[in-house]
Amino acid sequence: MRLRVAIAADHGGYELKEALEDYLENKGIEVEDIGNHELDPDDDYPDFVFPLAQRISEKGGIGIVIGRSGNGEVIAANKVRGVKAALCTSVKHAKKAREDNHANVLSLGADFVDNDTAKEIADVFINTEFSKEDRHVRRVAKITSYESSGA
Repeated sequence: MRLRVAIAADHGGYELKEALEDYLENKGIEVEDIGNHELDPDDDYPDFVFPLAQRISEKGGIGIVIGRSGNGEVIAANKVRGVKAALCTSVKHAKKAREDNHANVLSLGADFVDNDTAKEIADVFINTEFSKEDRHVRRVAKITSYESSGA
């Protein structure tokens, strides 16, 4: 089965989204583009982040959300049950987010990473597995438990 990644961005991340989408497809990864499908300076990131996060929550897999800073996107994505989004500005962030926190959505800030760095971060995020070390399993279980408690 071919790997599938969902991707979304507002106007601030649109160009980086397009570049990442082409890059991933050229690597043989199926990309589901949630939007925005055109550069619209009046769009709002929640309109794209929430559908992506809902898709990840319901179907699993990996998502990538992109804005200018990535901050609003990570906050919005983490509002959806089952999503563990991480804002990553380096390959090391991406590796730790996946290995230690079992993150399933990568948030990128187009103002903070260039295209080449974003590609490297995405590669590591997509290809790194959760470590399943006892301490990380325990911590992720606590996050999931808290999330489900409605606290």
